[in-house]
Amino acid sequence: MEYIEDHATSGPTKAMILCCQCSQAIEPNPANMCVNCLRSKVDITQDIPKQATLHFCRGCERYLHPSAEWVRCPLESKELLSLCLKKLKGLNRVKLIGASFVWTEPHSKRIKLKLTVQGEIAGGAVLEQVFVVEYTVAHQMCNDCHRSEAQDFWRASVQIRQKAENKKAFYYLEQLILKHKVHVNTLGIKPINGGLDFYFTTEGYARKMVEFVAAHLPCKYQHSKKLISHDIHSNVYNYKFTYCVDIVPISKDSVVCLPKKLTQQLGGISPICLVYRVTNSVHLLDPTTTQIAELNATTFWRYPFGSICNPKQLIEYIVMDIEVVMNKSRKCFPGQGAISQNHVLADIWVVKASELGINENTIHTRTHLGHILQPGDSVLGYNLEDSNINDTNFDGLDKSKVPDVLLVKKSFKDRCYRKRQRIWKLKRLAEEASAFDTDANDFNEFLDDLEEDPALRQNINIFKDNSKQIPVDSFDDNYDEMGLGVSLQRCSMI
Repeated sequence: MEYIEDHATSGPTKAMILCCQCSQAIEPNPANMCVNCLRSKVDITQDIPKQATLHFCRGCERYLHPSAEWVRCPLESKELLSLCLKKLKGLNRVKLIGASFVWTEPHSKRIKLKLTVQGEIAGGAVLEQVFVVEYTVAHQMCNDCHRSEAQDFWRASVQIRQKAENKKAFYYLEQLILKHKVHVNTLGIKPINGGLDFYFTTEGYARKMVEFVAAHLPCKYQHSKKLISHDIHSNVYNYKFTYCVDIVPISKDSVVCLPKKLTQQLGGISPICLVYRVTNSVHLLDPTTTQIAELNATTFWRYPFGSICNPKQLIEYIVMDIEVVMNKSRKCFPGQGAISQNHVLADIWVVKASELGINENTIHTRTHLGHILQPGDSVLGYNLEDSNINDTNFDGLDKSKVPDVLLVKKSFKDRCYRKRQRIWKLKRLAEEASAFDTDANDFNEFLDDLEEDPALRQNINIFKDNSKQIPVDSFDDNYDEMGLGVSLQRCSMI
């Protein structure tokens, strides 16, 4: 049986044309050419490089990202595929259809990528093409590995800070470091606002610096480390260590208000005390009873407190009259702490130097300077009555027991005059070390304290200043070889 095809019901047949190059029958297209002829005449991948370079760090096994960032990409991963595609220029001119890795030997330092792209040619025809891009892996050390391998890169730093207005403790620490040569292993010393930063090549030198500071000043420190590199082959970790040292926020000649529990532990000392020395412990003195106490770093951080008055608030007073307090007139109680034998308790009447001859009302207080003060002398002190003190411990005190004036030290000749008469000097850690001096007068006050306190001076190396000569109108005719007047030792306060 023979079937006759119904042309009315069947669909229309596609028209075929001949290729203008090879005369092959093809479906009509805007170029009137077959695919083989189009590929031979037009190359849509001509603007895309077939070879590229990837930078690889063998230390941390990371690749360099085009945005100057090192990223970790395992072999034949999505991250590595994305990195390879970003390295190709001109890929945005075609449409990416597919991308896959071509297997290569892992140690060949070659990565091959098979790409399928589509592009529009003249006449509106769309051509699809497959090609292979070969990447060469070049070794380049990243910044972190480069720093870890450099010989002058610091591995540990010590940050010394003191949150106080008076920087005498820093000057004292600087001279101790110079005397004991603790800074000889430092790579650099950088002055920072509020302290100093020391940089070392190893953690051992940094720990030695921290132990030295803790042995000479009451402080606490924190330790932290940061991973900078890791060798996965030998399982070696390289860290960067940082020590942050906080010195107690009080200095010499400051007035503090102690917590109630702390006063009981220190033998019933008065809450209002004067800091007359800061060494490996804080030395406190009660000016109204000459009772003394020592406070180590552990006890201080257990009962922390701050200064209510600093040396920048000192006011000059004139002594009008003074009377030594006899031992039988002193108040004694069981459990009282030690009494200073280097100070003399006295009743004193003073008047402000700015009000001398204007105000005849004298101010009465008790002082520990009865052994060096005489009527007519100048003395520096704090006016606690008119001071605006913001302290929780001070607010809880009975105001009737707080002295109106607290005297600190005797005032000698003019400071500028004393500076001109000084024929000795101190060494500094670096020329830049003076950058953290917020007030130039702080260092001059520290030099004045060295002249007045032989106990503080014995721990510091003092050098003769050859650029100056011994003045004729000096404090005393007898000078030692370092240029320190003998008369200053007679008026020193311990």
